[in-house]
Parts: sequence; C-alpha cells; structure tokens
Amino acid sequence: MAEEVVLLDYWASMFGMRVRIALEEKGVKYEYREEDLSNKSPLLLEMNPIHKKIPVLIHNGKPICESIIQVQYIDEVWPDRNPILPSDPYQRAQARFWSDYIDKKTAGPCKALQRETGEKQEAAKIEFMEVLKTLDSELGDKSFFGGNVFGLVDIAFIGFYSWFHTYEEVANFSIVAEFPKLIAWAERCLKRESVAKVLPDSGKVLKSVSDYRKKILGIN
Repeated sequence: MAEEVVLLDYWASMFGMRVRIALEEKGVKYEYREEDLSNKSPLLLEMNPIHKKIPVLIHNGKPICESIIQVQYIDEVWPDRNPILPSDPYQRAQARFWSDYIDKKTAGPCKALQRETGEKQEAAKIEFMEVLKTLDSELGDKSFFGGNVFGLVDIAFIGFYSWFHTYEEVANFSIVAEFPKLIAWAERCLKRESVAKVLPDSGKVLKSVSDYRKKILGIN
C-alpha cells in the first residue's frame, strides 16, 4: 500500500519550510496544499482543531501538528536517509533545546517587526538582535549548528533567512552587516538542494509583507 503524505501549509511560513525541507532531505513524495490563512480550509480545521494553524502534516490520514514535532516525526518514520537528529543522546537533547529556543524567542519579535511601528517595532528589533547574537555565539566557527552535519537546528532556523531582508527593510536595520557568520551559515545551507528548493525569494516575502502593512494596517 502506497503511503499518503499531505502537507497543509502557506508558502511564506518559515515553520512550514522546516517540514518541506525535512521531507526533501528524506526524499519523501508528498502533496502540498496551499492554505488561505484568511479563509482556512475545512480540512485544516479538522486536522488541527486545537490551534487551527499551519503547517499540518497528514500521514496516511493521521495529522501531526507543530513543525519541530513534525520534523522529528519525519526523521523517525524515514530513518534511512540523511538523519536529522544526532544519534548521541546528549547531542540530540542539545539540538532539541536550541530548536525550542528558536521557537520561543523568535515568535514575538518577528511578528512585531512586520506588524508594528515606532517604539513597539524598535523594542522588537532589539529583542530579535539579542536572539541573533545568542545564535551567532552558539554557531561559532562551526559549519552548521550541530558541527559538520546539517541537522535539526539548521532546519529550525534557516527559514527565517528568507525573511531577513523584509525585517531589514520594514524596521530599518542590518542583519547582514552585524552577523556575517550567520549569513555565511545560511549560504552554506542554501547549497543543499532541499533548502534551495524550499526557501522563497526574499523579494517576494517583502512584497507580501509590504502589501499587508499597507492594506490591513495602513502602514507605508
């Protein structure tokens, strides 16, 4: 019996990008269904009744929610190609810690950067830069967050790279100038076919956010 893998997602979601990259890394064929976040599909509401959010991974009719959980699920179900989590228990725990750090520390400031102005946006900028400083320090001189191997933390964070240009433009600051190591890391990640295939054009992200700020928020 053929496996059925469906992903309910939105093209610009850095969280959905994680799942798509993991599926590409494993060579898993899947059906991608683009969601209209202003008019969520009945399937999305049925498959994720608690949070009602993308991404939702559906494997043989069974839903798995929350992107980091989905990535780990993919690694466990398809273990034969490109392991995402390290085999060593301590290293695996560290990877989970930093992935959780990214989720907890980026959600607030990243949302405010694109939706706020003035003092609130300035506060979000400072907060986000502190997160980047911490991640820059953790990366150090390593090729990837886990060392020489592309893994969970890289997948957890690389989607944000496609949003860096947008954050810089709408909040008037420079990530590229401040964090050359992180930019070099992102460029290494982009050499992987899975990442290059999934990450959207940064200009497309900027246009989408600019349109949202103008039409919905009345912000130029």
